Amino acid sequence: MKIPVIKQLFQTNSPEKLEATLEVLEAFCEFRGVSETEIDVAGEMITNICGALEVHQMVADGAVEKDALNAFGQKVMGSIDR
Repeated sequence: MKIPVIKQLFQTNSPEKLEATLEVLEAFCEFRGVSETEIDVAGEMITNICGALEVHQMVADGAVEKDALNAFGQKVMGSIDR
């Protein structure tokens, strides 16, 4: 997860576009010929897209972009510490 990447994805893509991309990446990971390295890269991309979708939802619920990004980062870091 990289907050600058999530911010860029949030700012330049609609939730619908992000969801469509997410579906493609998830399907890609299910192909039999995909290597572990490719799955790792796709997994990182999936994580960042999910983060951008969550930030979109927070902003739609009334949060300021900066606060939504910080809240998401804290949420992820908090779940890692557990």
